[in-house]
Amino acid sequence: MAKYQNPIIKGFNPDPSICRVGDDYYLVTSTFEFFPGVPIYHSKNLVDWELINYCLTRDSQLNLTNAYCSGGIYAPTIRYHNGIFYMITTNVTDKGNFIVYTEDIYGEWSDPQWIDQRGIDPSLFFDDDGKVYFCGTDDESGGIVLFEINPLTGERLSEKVIISYGTGRKHPEAPHIYKINNYYYLLLAEGGTEYGHMATILRSESPYGPYEACPHNPILSHKDFNSPIQATGHADIIEDGNGNWWLVCLGIRPLPGRLLHNLGRETFLTPMYWDDNGWPVVGSHGKIALEMEGDLPAPVSVSKPSVDFEDDFTGKTLRKEWNFVRNPRWENYSLTTRKGYLKLSAGKETLSDSRPTFIGIRQKEFEICARTKVLMDFTGEGQKAGLTAYYNQYYHYEIYVTNEQGQVYVVLSKKVHDIEHIAEKVEIDFHGEIEFQIETGKEDYGFGYRLTEDDEWIELGTAKTAGLCTEGTMMMTFTGTYLGIFASNTEAYFEYFSARKK
Repeated sequence: MAKYQNPIIKGFNPDPSICRVGDDYYLVTSTFEFFPGVPIYHSKNLVDWELINYCLTRDSQLNLTNAYCSGGIYAPTIRYHNGIFYMITTNVTDKGNFIVYTEDIYGEWSDPQWIDQRGIDPSLFFDDDGKVYFCGTDDESGGIVLFEINPLTGERLSEKVIISYGTGRKHPEAPHIYKINNYYYLLLAEGGTEYGHMATILRSESPYGPYEACPHNPILSHKDFNSPIQATGHADIIEDGNGNWWLVCLGIRPLPGRLLHNLGRETFLTPMYWDDNGWPVVGSHGKIALEMEGDLPAPVSVSKPSVDFEDDFTGKTLRKEWNFVRNPRWENYSLTTRKGYLKLSAGKETLSDSRPTFIGIRQKEFEICARTKVLMDFTGEGQKAGLTAYYNQYYHYEIYVTNEQGQVYVVLSKKVHDIEHIAEKVEIDFHGEIEFQIETGKEDYGFGYRLTEDDEWIELGTAKTAGLCTEGTMMMTFTGTYLGIFASNTEAYFEYFSARKK
C-alpha cells in the first residue's frame, strides 16, 4: 500500500476519462473554449501524470470560432480497442458529437467523424460480441440513450433506445457502460456539476436494460459533507494490471471558508472495490480525501510532483502546457531566430475579445508566483504587452506596459462582468525591457514590476481572487484560471515565463 496526494492532475482538468493499455494508463479531460483540445496524460502508477499530447490540434478538428465562454469541447471519453485509441466528445458550439481515433497516442488523430445524435457526454462501449455502442445524453428526451455505432465513421447502426433517466437526481449525464462479471454497469453523474454533484451506478443483464440501481447510491458524493474537496462526480473506472479497481473523478478545492473556487475542476483518484453483492464501494464509503492510500500498480515518485513551470522559449516549438483562447491566429506567435524569445505580433484585439493574442498555462495551486520579461519598442499609440491572470474574456486581471502621447506607463487593469477598470497607472522611465510579476493568493492577486534584474520588485496593486471564481460569473462556466502573457496592437518579445509555487 502507498500513500498519494489528490488531486492527481491539478488545475483546470475536469471530466476525466481513463483507459489502460498493458502497464500504461492514459487519461483525457475537457477543454471548452481553449485550444488545443482534450489533453492526453500518461502514467504508469495512476498518480504521476505527464502531459504527452492533445487529441485535437488542428483547426480542421476543432472549430471554436463561435464558442461562447465554456462552450466548445465538453466531456471526452477515451477507449482502446484492437490497437486503436478512440476519443469521443462534443463540440457544443459546432456540429455536436464526434469521434477521432489514432493508432499512435503520441501522434496525430483523425479528423472528426460526426454522429447524428444531439446531446453531450458521449461514451463508447466495446462489447465482447464485437458490437460497439454509443451511450450519451439525449437532448430530446432528457434521458440516457444507447445505439450501435461504427466507431471509425460515426454511422449509427441501430435505432436509439432510452435506457435510463437516472436514479431521481437532476441532470443525469456522463454515462459509461462496463461489462463486469456478466453484468452491464451504467455509471452516471447526477445532481449537476456544482456542489450537489455525485456519481451513481446501475446494472442490467443487457446493455439495453432494464437497469436496477445500486442500493447504496450515490456511490460518490460530497454533498453536505465538510471537506476541502467538493463537487465530486463525473467519474470513470479502471481495473489495473493487478486486478485492483480505481475511480477517477472531478472535484474542486474551494477557497478556505468560502464556496468559491478559482482553480477550476480538477482530477482526483480513489481506490474502489466490489462488495459481496457485486456493487462498487468507492473510497471511504463514497468519500475521498486529499491524501489517500491504495495498492498502486507501480511505485510513486519519491519526490512530490511539482507544479512549477518555466519556458525560456529556446525550443523549436512551444511547450505542450501552453493553451490559446479559441483557434489562434498562428501568424501572431513565433519563436524567433533571436534565440530565446517568443514574439507576439498582435492586432487591436484585447483580452476582452474572443481571440486575444495570448498564451497561458493552468493555475495549479492557490499560491503561485508568475513572472515574465517583455522587450519592445514603442512606435505608435496604445501598444500593450504584459502578464495576466485570465479566467475568460469577461473576467481577467493584467499588468502591462503601454504608451500614451509619448509617455510610457505600467498599468494594472481589471475586467469583471461588464466593468473594465484601470486600477493603477504609473509613468516609468522605460529603456526597452521590463519584468512583471503576479503573486496569486487565496484572498488577493498581487501585481508588481521591475525595470532591471538588480531592482527590487515594485508592487503596483492587488485584485480580489473572488473576481476570478466560477461561482461569481454572469454565465454558467466550467473552466479555471490561467496565468499567461499577452500583447495588443504591437510586436513584443518575451524572454521567459515562469510559474512557481510560493
